[in-house]
Amino acid sequence: MKVLIIGKSGQLANELLTEKPNTIEILCLGRADVDITMYESINKAISDFQPQVIINASAYTAVDKAESDQKSAYSLNQHAVTNLAKSAKQHQVRLLHVSTDFVFDGNNNKAYLVDDTTNPTSVYGASKLAGEQEILTLHPENSAIIRTSWLYSSFGNNFVKTMIKLMQERDELGVVCDQIGCPTYAKGLAQFLWSLTSRDVINQHYHWSDYGVASWYDFAVAIQNTAFNKGLLTKKITIKPIPASSYPTPATRPTFSLLNANESYQIKTSNHWAEQLEQCLTNLV
Repeated sequence: MKVLIIGKSGQLANELLTEKPNTIEILCLGRADVDITMYESINKAISDFQPQVIINASAYTAVDKAESDQKSAYSLNQHAVTNLAKSAKQHQVRLLHVSTDFVFDGNNNKAYLVDDTTNPTSVYGASKLAGEQEILTLHPENSAIIRTSWLYSSFGNNFVKTMIKLMQERDELGVVCDQIGCPTYAKGLAQFLWSLTSRDVINQHYHWSDYGVASWYDFAVAIQNTAFNKGLLTKKITIKPIPASSYPTPATRPTFSLLNANESYQIKTSNHWAEQLEQCLTNLV
C-alpha cells in the first residue's frame, strides 16, 4: 500500500514515520515539496505518487495568532482541505484528516461524542470545522475525520517540551486548572491512523485521545514528576493552579473538551495518559 502524508515537519508526521508498518510505501511532503493551498500542486503530487491513502497531518495550529490572521488559518485549515478532498475524490483515494477538540464549545458536562453538536469559539476551531465540512461535502464516501486533543510528542514543539524547558528555567509556574480534556501522545494517534488505512470500511468521524481526564495543571504536575524521576529535571519547582480568567488569551478555549473515544478503542486500545506521558519522556532521556 502507498500512503501520502501531508505535513512533513510536524510531530504527528514524525510519529507516523516511526510507526509505519513494513508493508507501507510512504511519501511525506512538506511546504517545500507541495503547496496544498494550490489545487494543481497537490493534484500533481497525488497523480505522480498514486497513493491508496492520504493522511493530512498538516494544519494551521497557532490558536491565538489565528484570531488576527484569519486568512492564513482558513487557507490551510479549510481551502487546502478542499483541494485535498477534491483530488482524493478524483483519484479515488482514501483521505484521513486530523481535526481537533476545538470544534466544540466546551459547554458539555460529559465527553463529546462524534455526532455531538459542534460550536467552535475561536477562529482556529471554526477554520478546522470548515475543513471538516468540505470533506463531508466533497468526498464523504471514503474519508474519515479524526478529532484529537492536547497532542504532544518527543518531536516538535508542544506543551510537554515547553513545560520541561520552563521548569528548568524558573522557580515557579502558574498553570490553568479549569480547562478540562485529555492529553494525547501523538505516537498512539499515529498507530490509530495506520489502523484506519487498512480497514475495509471506515466511519466519517472518529475521536482519538488517550484514556483518562486531566486539567492543564494536572498535566503539568505529572510532567514535572515524571521528568524529575527520569532525570530530565534536576529540581522540582512550585506549580500553582490558576483560573483561565487570570491568563487571558486572544482565542477563547473550550473549558471542557474531553472526547469520547470508546468506539475508536474497539479498533485500537489506549493506555491512560499518564502511562503515555511516561513512554514519551522515556524517549527524551
